[in-house]
Amino acid sequence: MYFKNILIADSGSTKTDWAYIDSRSDARKTGKHELVQSAGINPFYQTAEEIAPVLQGQVARGIGSDVQEIHFYGAGCADEKSSMPVTNALKQCFPSANVVEVASDMLGAARGLCGHEPGLACILGTGANNAFFDGDRITHSIGSLGFWLGDEGSGSYLGKTLVVHYLQNELPEDLQALFIAQYPSLDRLTVLDHAYKKPYPNRYFASYSKFIAENRTHEFMQTLLGNAFGLFVKKYVLKHANADHYPVHFTGSIAYYYQDILRGVLESNGLQAGRILKSPLEGLIGYHLADPKSKS
Repeated sequence: MYFKNILIADSGSTKTDWAYIDSRSDARKTGKHELVQSAGINPFYQTAEEIAPVLQGQVARGIGSDVQEIHFYGAGCADEKSSMPVTNALKQCFPSANVVEVASDMLGAARGLCGHEPGLACILGTGANNAFFDGDRITHSIGSLGFWLGDEGSGSYLGKTLVVHYLQNELPEDLQALFIAQYPSLDRLTVLDHAYKKPYPNRYFASYSKFIAENRTHEFMQTLLGNAFGLFVKKYVLKHANADHYPVHFTGSIAYYYQDILRGVLESNGLQAGRILKSPLEGLIGYHLADPKSKS
């Protein structure tokens, strides 16, 4: 029996995780796969001409170009038009692929977290998002307003909040001293330059979430994290009808590493915590291996 080679990608603004399932092995039965990581791919910021070298140099080089089916889930891939740079680059780099599905990272999170069951799927990584998944498709989402106008609870939001506290001298003295020691050259003009003139301000501010992680036991950081997750729950999760009737799943590094605080916030709001995964990729592999449409 012949099976197609499948390439599955979960892409954020910072990085992309790829899983390659080779039909020449028994991967279809065991779920075994080859993992590759590349830079983040986002058609909101990149053209097909900029994406193609990433695919060629960081993905195809590792697994080859003999791929028949691709499922790419990514930030900035809201619809067919916005996804076109990714679709074109994938077709250029993997010409043997006869199925190329490019969908939102939100749909990827929903499929990877919920499988074929209904639930709320949320993303807390560099950015933030949410959706209700009925077991087959996304039926409702509280639209994300992106880095500047939203993304509460995300790594970029946490980093931005921390930097603002620092620049406005609102950090406790011990944290202020630690921050200065770690970032001695940081000043207001540098921050404003990265915020308004340089590309990827979301990545820049998200990088400061590392300082939060290193000092997460500090009362100030505990409050900062709790407030940020509380805002996410209030602005997005609780606006879904009957949110307390379904498990609330999360994926993303921020949700994963701070899941103790996140679970506490969910519980205090009368919500049921579901799966909290660093990446939805494992769930997506199971989803597509179980999906009849992914079989020849």
